[in-house]
Amino acid sequence: MAVTPTDIAQVQSYLRRRFSNSRIGLVRRGKKTDSVEVMLEDEFIGVIYKDVEDGETCFHFQMTILDIDLEDV
Repeated sequence: MAVTPTDIAQVQSYLRRRFSNSRIGLVRRGKKTDSVEVMLEDEFIGVIYKDVEDGETCFHFQMTILDIDLEDV
């Protein structure tokens, strides 16, 4: 199911409120219509997929954290 402009606006607004961070943005993924990229300013941080099943819509946020990202923690 395609992610619509309305979906993008609603999910982006939700994430910004939830994480108290207005620098979060959602960006289309070119030819892929079932998902959008999640950006923190100019840094890619994950992907959100739209899933519609039995008349219910949900959005799955997938974020990969590499071991090298944890070295300074």
